[in-house]
Amino acid sequence: MAGLSKNTPTPQSITLHQQSRVLEVGFSDGSEYRIPFELMRVYSPSAEVQGHGKGQEVLQHGKREVAIVDLAAVGNYAVQPTFSDGHQSGIFSWDYLHFLGSQQDQLWAEYEARLLAAGVQRDDPMPEKGGHACGSH
Repeated sequence: MAGLSKNTPTPQSITLHQQSRVLEVGFSDGSEYRIPFELMRVYSPSAEVQGHGKGQEVLQHGKREVAIVDLAAVGNYAVQPTFSDGHQSGIFSWDYLHFLGSQQDQLWAEYEARLLAAGVQRDDPMPEKGGHACGSH
């Protein structure tokens, strides 16, 4: 999880838009982003998605229609969404949300390149979960 630095802008407003499936966040630095739920899901900072080290990332796909069914505050530094596919272990710090919002175009391009390299389509369903037993999921 990305930490919270002293220079991190803090959210002044957070709005879930269920129909368009975006999280709208207005920050103290004046920036405002509309972050698609799908982008949040495929770049979740959880161990389930990021792995436990470099090269252990799990490519997510089939998440275009994912919704956020709950959004819980985590202290004064983050939110923890529960996605409609059951994923709920990602904690999105303010700086990580700012990063996702400000780098959307680059992140989408990287995601599409990773899908292409893996020979997977964006809407292909994820395979059934294996027997990963680290306890972090």
